[in-house]
Amino acid sequence: MDQKILSLAGEKTADKLQELLQAVKEDDLANLLQNQAVKGKAAGALLRAIFKGSPCSEEAGALRRLKIYVRSIQLVESGDLQKEVASEILGLLMVEVHNFPGSLLVELASEFVSVIKEGRLKNGKSLELLPIILTTLAAKKENVAYGKGELSGEECKKQLINTLCSGRWDRQYVIQLTSMFKDVPLAAEEVEFVTEKVLRMFSKLSLQEIPPLVYQLLVFSSKGNRKKALEGIITFFNELDKQHNEEQSGDELLDRVTVPAGELRHVEGTVILHIVFAIKLDCELGRELLKHFKTGQQGDFSNNTCPFSIALLLSITRIQRFEEQKASIIKSFKDLQLLQGSKFLQNLVPHRSCVSTLILEVVKNSVHSWDHVTQGLVELGFILMDSYGPKKILDGKAIETSSCLSKKPTQHACKLGADILLETFKIHEMIRQEILEQVFNRVVTRASSPISHFLDLLSNIIMYAPLVLQSCSAKVTETFDYLSFLPLQTVQGLLKAVQPLLKVSMSVRDSLILVLRKAMFASQLDARKAAVAGFLLLLKNFKVLGSLSSSQCSQSIGASQVHVDVHSRYNSVANETFCLEIMDSLRRCLGQQADVRLILYEGFYDVLRRNSQLANSIMQTLLSQLKQYYEPKPDVLPPLKLEACILTQGDRICLQEPLDYLLCCVQHCLAWCKSKVMPPQQEKEEEEEEGVYQDLEDLLESITSRMIKSELEDFELDKSADFSQSTGVGIKNNICASLVMGVCEVLIEYNFSISNFSKNKFEEVLSLFMCYKKLSDILNEKAGKGKTKVANKTNDSFLSMKFVSDLLTALFRVLIWRYTSIPTSVEDLGKKEKGKSISLLCLEGLQKIFSAVQQFFQPKIQHFLRALDATGEEGEEVEGSVTHRAAFQIRQFQRSLLNLLNSQEEDFNGKEALLLVTVLSNLSKLLEPSSPQFVQMLSWTSKICKENSQEDASFCKGLMNLLFSLHVLYKSPVILLRDLSQDIHGHLGDIDEDVEMEKTNHFAMVNLRTAAPTVCLLVLSQAEKVLEEVDWLITKLKGQVSQEMLSEEASSQATLPNHPIEKAIIMQLGTLLTFFHELVQTALPSGSCVDILLKDLCKMYTILTALVRYYLQVCQSSRGIPKNMEKLVKLSGSHLTPLCYSFISYIQNKRSQSLKYTGEKKKGKTAAVATAMARVLRETKPIPNLIFAIEQYEKFLIHLSKKSKVNLMQHMKLSTSRDFKIKANILDMVLREEEEDDGDDEDDDEGTASEHEGQNKEPAKKRRKK
Repeated sequence: MDQKILSLAGEKTADKLQELLQAVKEDDLANLLQNQAVKGKAAGALLRAIFKGSPCSEEAGALRRLKIYVRSIQLVESGDLQKEVASEILGLLMVEVHNFPGSLLVELASEFVSVIKEGRLKNGKSLELLPIILTTLAAKKENVAYGKGELSGEECKKQLINTLCSGRWDRQYVIQLTSMFKDVPLAAEEVEFVTEKVLRMFSKLSLQEIPPLVYQLLVFSSKGNRKKALEGIITFFNELDKQHNEEQSGDELLDRVTVPAGELRHVEGTVILHIVFAIKLDCELGRELLKHFKTGQQGDFSNNTCPFSIALLLSITRIQRFEEQKASIIKSFKDLQLLQGSKFLQNLVPHRSCVSTLILEVVKNSVHSWDHVTQGLVELGFILMDSYGPKKILDGKAIETSSCLSKKPTQHACKLGADILLETFKIHEMIRQEILEQVFNRVVTRASSPISHFLDLLSNIIMYAPLVLQSCSAKVTETFDYLSFLPLQTVQGLLKAVQPLLKVSMSVRDSLILVLRKAMFASQLDARKAAVAGFLLLLKNFKVLGSLSSSQCSQSIGASQVHVDVHSRYNSVANETFCLEIMDSLRRCLGQQADVRLILYEGFYDVLRRNSQLANSIMQTLLSQLKQYYEPKPDVLPPLKLEACILTQGDRICLQEPLDYLLCCVQHCLAWCKSKVMPPQQEKEEEEEEGVYQDLEDLLESITSRMIKSELEDFELDKSADFSQSTGVGIKNNICASLVMGVCEVLIEYNFSISNFSKNKFEEVLSLFMCYKKLSDILNEKAGKGKTKVANKTNDSFLSMKFVSDLLTALFRVLIWRYTSIPTSVEDLGKKEKGKSISLLCLEGLQKIFSAVQQFFQPKIQHFLRALDATGEEGEEVEGSVTHRAAFQIRQFQRSLLNLLNSQEEDFNGKEALLLVTVLSNLSKLLEPSSPQFVQMLSWTSKICKENSQEDASFCKGLMNLLFSLHVLYKSPVILLRDLSQDIHGHLGDIDEDVEMEKTNHFAMVNLRTAAPTVCLLVLSQAEKVLEEVDWLITKLKGQVSQEMLSEEASSQATLPNHPIEKAIIMQLGTLLTFFHELVQTALPSGSCVDILLKDLCKMYTILTALVRYYLQVCQSSRGIPKNMEKLVKLSGSHLTPLCYSFISYIQNKRSQSLKYTGEKKKGKTAAVATAMARVLRETKPIPNLIFAIEQYEKFLIHLSKKSKVNLMQHMKLSTSRDFKIKANILDMVLREEEEDDGDDEDDDEGTASEHEGQNKEPAKKRRKK
């Protein structure tokens, strides 16, 4: 039969072939084809013959074709055919599809859909035919029977795709089905059907099947709906990450959650690679991705970002586009800071992930072959460090970043950059060389800028793996060549950072020594200073065998530095020779400038503590140096040759020998040697060292006794001496005085340390102090008589912290005991000096100690408080013990403040009260805001403010600041602001003099003396912070609405979660409105109060406008405008806007009176008039901005009224007489006095803005009258 069919097919006409095929049953014909195809014989030729004899113009032929198509598809799917045969059959089927009539195409496509939905696909090969069928069907112009009706070909195709996407897909054919759709012409709605279906299938597949599906989906997304595809992929992996981190179970992601983390990260890495590749082929996809991130960041960066999306962004973003991401990171840190400082925001906004945590998680995940992410990480790290590192200030030093928790967002960003680079360095070997090169380049090329953050990073890198840097030794030695040209601080930081490397690599160490020796004899002073600093560092870190270990000074060495330790111990003998060579080099420095010697003297003590075997060499050097300036004859006064310390070169006089630093070094080294090194091992050394120590002790003893006997005249430094900076004698006397005072300080500490609390020694200490004080008083007196005090620079004290603490303990036991046991009120007045009693000095010391501990020793606060609490049990460890212990200390100081406030008015000491408030402020920061102790502290502070009236402005400011700082961590302070504004209004009176005020008395602390400017500026500052919080919330809502509006889910349900935030915003603005309502009616004094009030009012209207614009965005929903929003608008129209115009008129009237008064009083004095003009112009500058803000608010209210069909303007009274006219008399006066045009422009622009009488009179009805 097959041969007969083939022979008839060869004829020119197909009539006989058609007759033969009609005679054969369709099933027999299909079986014949099947047999031929399975045997691998000429199935293609037979199929062509059948198609030739089955024209679609005849119904029978078309039905025969349909039968053959169905059987052919089954054959291809069966897997029984050879690959070539299957491909040939599929090719023929594709070619002949376009001949089918529409109805049979629908039937054929429906058969395909049924096969897919019922899971009858065997290998998915036949799916290649479906796109051709659907494309052909869509091209049919005539209507086709579909179901019970008729549809166009396009509509049929849409229905079929809808049915296919709503049915079940076998997971093993998802990728093929997705690939199939890319060849079908689809409308936007159909693209969305398919995209949603594929995204739903993600959760049904195994992890390994997801990357190829993602690729196919991205290719498919070129047809449209790129945004949904990308969002779906990012959301899926975000959820996977969350599930994995939380280790949750019991949902559809369980089978992927339980896989090892490594596999998940590898899959994520592959998916990111696919996305990057797809973006290279489709630029629009990249733009859509960046748009997605940008939109997400408008609302909430942390909530719309996950480690996967950050990694994706790092992979596709090159350095020029990082600016936006940098700004997003800083915004995230600012948001976090804002949240931490406001209980109001914490209650409204859920906990957010820190951006640092997310990005560092990306670094950690990148170990799983995420090589395409690492370059982006390195670039981001350096951009953050470059942009947000420490900044230079006026004296050239960097702003120090403290270890306290309240770091600025920029400091957090810089630290994040350093953490990214360090962690990336640890994980990726390939990138290490590049990171190190970039760090070294910045250290060398940015010498004029602060680079401490790069030096810290370098130190951390080298500490992590010093052996790794051996491969980069060429770069290190190249950097050493620039040491002579770098600032001293940079040299010290760099050498300290590379110190572990010096122990590993002999070649690097030798290179450094060579550079330092050259620098020692360089002509530049900075180079010689750098050489001394470098040699001192080497001495500290290359220990000689037998040196005592000093735990507080020794460098911690990690496990990766085992080789370093071995190398160091093995070469201890060689180290001794090496160190003694360096000591010889350093001795030569003792003949150089004072700056070089000073570095040496400051460094010897640290060297001695770390390398105690060098004690003899160091002490001998110091002894011989000191003898040069010591007067050996015991009866000669003074005992020191001060003349020899000063160098005179022509007219130039400068310090040659910093004798005070030399003596300080001797004193510290001697004390340390006596306590640590005195019991030596060898007898010869014992005698030699004891001799040096004894000589130094004798010298110090002799200097002490003769310094006490010496008068200021012996130094030629009495009251008659010249101390001016303009003469050579004056400069010399200033240097001598500084040396004498420094020597006195050193001797005071030395004699106290050896005194063993003997009376004689203490008398000597007092005598030395009197010598110091006499000289200090003379210098202060002379400086006070001079024209400027700039030249009177305070020198650093030589007294060590240990001495100060020992002395204070000896005098008062502890400061807190002394202050609380003997209050200032009961102290003998005779003991007071310059208004400060001893107890007050103790309190001042306490305040500084509390501040220092909180700022610099945050982790040790608990130990500090435990040490303060002498009655506490040593072993007591309870959670929240910091809060409990802080509360105990707070109670003591609360009692002291209450006693002070309850004392007689003449006994009230404002300085003491302010110090107590400052101490309470410091301690209150240690209280947990959720603890009852915190609430108690807030209640107590509020009570003090309400019940006590003090006219001391500084005390009032400190106490009110404490109240606000506590209040914002408990709840929003808007009610507090409203009450305070009423008090201020009551005390200062109304702008309308005819209105009598009924004084409120919410807070007694507000009185006529403190109301303005003290309390007024404080409340305005707090109101500004509340406005900032409200603005932040509105921006957050707008970002969420933007995202919702881009998707079709933006319904009333989608916006429902915003309702509590909206309500909170309206409540805050409503209460603030009443606050401003009071202040704009208050007769505030001219100056900062008026200026800041106008600016805050402008912000108030700007934020009201922002809220109106937000409702313009969302009022499409059926929810409409809330009733409380309508009330807010009504309140602004009745209680604020008219009063603002009245306040503007009040300010302008005061300005006119001020100008008139000044002009009459100072006729002929143009400078006075010009100053007055400048002042009033500055004060009225914000007026045009305020008027513009009000009008913008009203403009958008009109838009919102039209859109919402609610008349919001019924309560707004528009201005009718805003006459910005030029006043000729004022203009003439300005031109006459200043001869400038600027006054004309300023006056014209600022205008007069007078309002009609109705507006001026209406608010008077709402004022409180007696």
